[in-house]
Amino acid sequence: MSSATPTSARVRRLPVVGALRLGRPSDVWFKPALSVVAAVAPPSLLLMTLGRLDLAPYTMAGSLCALYAHNRPYAARAKVLAWVILGMLGGLAVALVSASLTRNAVVLVTAGALLAAVQKAVCDATRVGPPAHVILTFVSSAALFVPQTLGQAPGHLALAAAAGVWAWLVGMAPAPLRPHGPERRATAQALNAAAAYAETARGGEEGGAGARSAAYAAVHAAWQTLLAVRNRPSTTRRALERLVIRAEVALAAPADADPARLRSWARAVRGTGRIPRTGDPRREEDGLRREEDGLRPDGVGSRPDGAGQCRTDGGARLDDDSLRRDGDLLRERDELVGVAAERAVAPRPLRSRLGPLAPVAVRSALGCALAGYASLALGAERPYWALVTAASLYQANITLTWSRAVQRVVGNLVGVLLFAAVAPVAQLGPLALVLCILACNFGAEALIGRNYWLGSVCVTPLALLVTELPGYQPTGELVTGRVVDTLVGALVGFVAAVAVTNRRAGRRVERALTTVDRAREHAARVAADPSSSPAALVAARRGLAAAVVDLRATADAAAGEWWQRALPLERVVLAEQAAHRTLAATVRRRGLLPDPGTTSTYTYTEGASP
Repeated sequence: MSSATPTSARVRRLPVVGALRLGRPSDVWFKPALSVVAAVAPPSLLLMTLGRLDLAPYTMAGSLCALYAHNRPYAARAKVLAWVILGMLGGLAVALVSASLTRNAVVLVTAGALLAAVQKAVCDATRVGPPAHVILTFVSSAALFVPQTLGQAPGHLALAAAAGVWAWLVGMAPAPLRPHGPERRATAQALNAAAAYAETARGGEEGGAGARSAAYAAVHAAWQTLLAVRNRPSTTRRALERLVIRAEVALAAPADADPARLRSWARAVRGTGRIPRTGDPRREEDGLRREEDGLRPDGVGSRPDGAGQCRTDGGARLDDDSLRRDGDLLRERDELVGVAAERAVAPRPLRSRLGPLAPVAVRSALGCALAGYASLALGAERPYWALVTAASLYQANITLTWSRAVQRVVGNLVGVLLFAAVAPVAQLGPLALVLCILACNFGAEALIGRNYWLGSVCVTPLALLVTELPGYQPTGELVTGRVVDTLVGALVGFVAAVAVTNRRAGRRVERALTTVDRAREHAARVAADPSSSPAALVAARRGLAAAVVDLRATADAAAGEWWQRALPLERVVLAEQAAHRTLAATVRRRGLLPDPGTTSTYTYTEGASP
């Protein structure tokens, strides 16, 4: 277990310029950008042909679901997209019914804030991922302030549902061509991050801590992707799991890692060819057993014999590189078995995952409601812009929340200038308006990966252009209202983030780590005890597997909190690794897997992987 301890995340200086610095674009930035265009264009063009472009906001609600789940394996993506579409329809239904029953702005803002809180909590609990609740909140909040009757609501919901089905098909379209594309990308990112850390650690360069954190985060994300599908893994996914384990080995012993080899594997994984083999433990098990002939099971009698070598009682002579390679091979097989045991554990019920997120829901409801009320007090006609701005701010800590507020304000201010320039073109006709909306959709998803504010430059005119689908409106009024609501929403939302905190999130991660440690120690004792009953082994294995799953869920939930100690992400990954190997030992003890021998027969040199 790493001795790394979390450091304080309290803020002394809130950045401004740093928050606007551009980063590298995502490797697959074009996927969500093209997906959203493909999802929005056909319904919008069809409605334009029918002369009912005023209904396009409802089809666009369903089309925007194509932005989700691009990092999920396709089997998991199918389910996630379906739930996102249902969630979008549920929020839209509540908004349409509310708009039909009352035109009281205070009541509508309150309903919008409560919807935003529910959407935020559910998205965090289910770890839907970007763009998370923001799109859902935008759709439901905007619908609250569109004049509506109860008789119109079913038809509008049907349009949104039809567009949602089309968005689902767009999201799943690449599956026949690259059935393991998301898993390959996540694995390649983990390998590249591990290679970068190995180079930094080997060269003694500054920024090693940042490279290590980035590498552990990439490995953690890769495991999340690979474990998203809980059925029996395919041969390809098993090969990808071995590569992620190799990335973990590189993190454990960066001085012994080969960055060039890691990058070579990453390049091969990104393509469509065969997954590079790191050495299949099942195929090489016989060779390992032959090497171990003559060795005592407890390793007694092994003794160093010359530099870089060790002699065994059976006379076998193995150099350090061979020992390290064989040890990594056994470690890889052990962790694969442990991963399989973890995959077999059913996820926690949604209700139990929502409980710890109560402060998140309170914060979102309070911030969104106060932002909407403040906007109403200033005479705004569309207070949902302030509400959505507040909902979009909340990030992993107070510094990032502040950065998001800066990014949102700057992006929106530049965006309204872009809208002022684009509006005359969009008002040339329905086709020009639809094309401008499509261009803004593409630009937003293509740029948002470099920095949120850059994406907001396109999101702002997109939102303003959508309001013109039912009919053109004065550009000056739209620009003024958007600027005021942006400033109000950012200010009130940030104040709410500071006022309502959830300090228990970090402590839950520490408790989850302690639980995993205790469960691992108990399982190891049971596996080592020859008198242990099968029932005790099963109970120990299930208890440890459940503890590992809970640790990952707790760490993911805590990552959405702020004003707390930094999360010990490295300890989380190391605890998962150790637990996977112990799970493998319990499986072998039950006789479900042949015992390959113990790595204690080998003498490791300093710096070798344990």
